Amino acid sequence: MDQATVKKLVKDNGVEFIIVQFVDVLGNLKHLELPISQLDKVLDGDIMFDGSSILGFASIENSDMYLKPDLSTFAVLPWSGGKEARIICDVYTGDQKPFAGDPRSVLKRALEKAKTLGFEGLNVGPEPEFFLFPLDEKGEPVFTPHDGIGYFDAGARDKGQKVRQDITRTLQALGFEVEALHHEVAIGQHEVDFKFGDALLTADRIATFKWVVKEIAAQHGFYASFMPKPIARINGSGMHVHQSLYTTQGNAFYDANDELGLSANARHYIAGILAHAQAFAAVTNPTINSYKRLVPGYEAPCYIAWSCSNRSALIRIPAARKAATRIEVRCPDPMANPYLALALMLVSGLDGIEKKLPLVPEVKENIYHMSDSIRAEYGIEALPADLNEALNNLAQDEVLKNALGTHLYESYMSLKKAEWDEYRLEVHPWELKQYN
Repeated sequence: MDQATVKKLVKDNGVEFIIVQFVDVLGNLKHLELPISQLDKVLDGDIMFDGSSILGFASIENSDMYLKPDLSTFAVLPWSGGKEARIICDVYTGDQKPFAGDPRSVLKRALEKAKTLGFEGLNVGPEPEFFLFPLDEKGEPVFTPHDGIGYFDAGARDKGQKVRQDITRTLQALGFEVEALHHEVAIGQHEVDFKFGDALLTADRIATFKWVVKEIAAQHGFYASFMPKPIARINGSGMHVHQSLYTTQGNAFYDANDELGLSANARHYIAGILAHAQAFAAVTNPTINSYKRLVPGYEAPCYIAWSCSNRSALIRIPAARKAATRIEVRCPDPMANPYLALALMLVSGLDGIEKKLPLVPEVKENIYHMSDSIRAEYGIEALPADLNEALNNLAQDEVLKNALGTHLYESYMSLKKAEWDEYRLEVHPWELKQYN
């Protein structure tokens, strides 16, 4: 994609408005809409905005920022009848340098680190889940499941089928290759899977996916929620992340001579993920609500272990091998900033490779059924019990702090500590019911 191609697509589709997008520190997609008469300024990276108005970005005395477009992300929006298009941008400072607090730049730096170690990149396949809730007459969500069915159920009772199909049509029009769509385990819960791709492309697609899901759900009279645990005592929404490094020779995680088909790089990468999981959870599981999902009994991982088939472990190794050899990290949830989550998992794995960290033995037993003493015997530690514990772990992890960079690390910690304090000072309905 180059400027001439973009201009031709704009002309051929009769585009009237161009939306420039970027994400803030927490992963919220931000939009600036311009008439198509400003297209040249957009393509030349001359669009400025006030960075001090974006949480965690810039101070008021140093707030001028530029949006530099990634032309590969240009797309005409299907629901606009061709009248609107979007493009994702990198954020630059007023002196035309990449902004250290731009989450997209953090992932780019992590990918550059991978290249210094001889890897071409990281392939990523995410599985973001979501709930659909009905809207009331005022257009506000009613947090009661819109159906009473479960995993792979179908037929007239599946009131979300048409929503999933329209989501799929929209994603396909935006260039996604959708592989499957279905009702998930919990009542009112859904999943639409799209094909893996390079990490930066996939992070862009996760951000786009969440936007599309909310837009299409609203058109059908539903509210789409990516909250990890919107309903107590049923399965929550995760975003399992399949990942594998690759080189010019192919998949760097496959070794035909290994009994499990895993290369030394794969084993060290897994060891790195396990070593840093308690810290990167602050980013892959970024909300107070995230830790209500990470509890035993609801198919979410709570314990730091790996296995080829055991879904109670943090890391699972899917059965496919050769080009499809990969690991599945099961703790992330869809509230995560996709750029930061992928960056920190990648850096964790690369740290394992650099240090040649040894991989602990596979855990084949159901960890949920183990006693505390048996888990201790196996050396299995737990993921953080809450956001505050995860943030404290991140504060002690120099590898991940360096990956985030000083500006973004401090901004993220400040916002999340404030979130924790606000929650801690609130009196919740459960407390009123329990203690009165």
